[in-house]
Amino acid sequence: MAFADAFRRQRVLVTGHTGFKGAWLCEWLLSLGANITGLALPPATNPSLFEQLGLSDRLDHRIADIRDPIATARIVAEVQPDFVFHLAAQPLVRLSYALPVDTYATNLSGTLHVLEALRPLTRACAAVFVTTDKCYENRETGHGYREEDPLGGHDPYSSSKAACEIAIASWRRSFFRDHSVRIASARAGNVIGGGDWAADRILPDSVRALAAGAPVAVRNPGAVRPWQHVLEPLSGYLWLAASLAGAANDRSAPLSSAFNFGPPPEASRTVEDVVEETLKHWPGRWETQRASGAVHEAQVLHLSIEKARRDLDWEPVWDFARTVERTIAWYRDTGASGTDARGRTQSQISDYVAAARQRKLPWSQS
Repeated sequence: MAFADAFRRQRVLVTGHTGFKGAWLCEWLLSLGANITGLALPPATNPSLFEQLGLSDRLDHRIADIRDPIATARIVAEVQPDFVFHLAAQPLVRLSYALPVDTYATNLSGTLHVLEALRPLTRACAAVFVTTDKCYENRETGHGYREEDPLGGHDPYSSSKAACEIAIASWRRSFFRDHSVRIASARAGNVIGGGDWAADRILPDSVRALAAGAPVAVRNPGAVRPWQHVLEPLSGYLWLAASLAGAANDRSAPLSSAFNFGPPPEASRTVEDVVEETLKHWPGRWETQRASGAVHEAQVLHLSIEKARRDLDWEPVWDFARTVERTIAWYRDTGASGTDARGRTQSQISDYVAAARQRKLPWSQS
């Protein structure tokens, strides 16, 4: 069993379980034998992967808002989790310009509410707080950002996640140094994969256009991002949590800290590259459509994953071509109706674990 059987029969709280990454994480955790409680708002998209996977009937599904500290604290106290994965967020850069205060309320205040809800716990618990690669002060030099690099962010989304990282580090030093709860944060690259139906993301936008026989509208073809399949950072989150739990009695372990989980350097590609790779598997065409008055979006962003390699023996499994191929295969095989979404999702998880096992990655070994 992957992850050293760490999650079997364990109580796992996932915030944001109705979102794209949260749904993939819950599907994987269910296959690992976890007892999951989800805390989130209703799915934000229609269709939604959460509903396509039928997850509401397969876990303890709680509708609640992390901006509500009382509800958040009550659920944490009721669940008494062994593991926490905090994914709930307002995750869109462009939407953060329209809703800057709401973005901060969800991303920063919501994170603080989860941290405060964990403080009364007396049982051992490993908690992974998910932020983003965009939390760094991006100088757009092509430098691969390391965990110790300065935090920042031009837009409200990015800066709210930088603020989250500062808050997590502060609470960890101030309240969780000699606590039964061990806390780490995780920063992923640009995540793609089947079942993402959000607006203003290049793969979902491409799939919608191609399904309609329309050209793919690309607003920023030269922008470079660290593209990775959703299973890549999820394997990092799971392995980090399992390692935190295993190191619970070792206060010298360097795991209660921030970790980047990104792709190899060659997967940092332009948006144009992603669209061209997509069209190899779903023929069509694309065109540049630059909106007037467009908001600022970074042109270049790279992550360094040396710390994850060194301290966790973690590394990515699928290359850029495989990442895009698996993503488009999911959409083409299921469609908007989500035909056999659960089977396709489970199959891709199995394929990914098998590929990791071939590479002898520690988390994948039985």
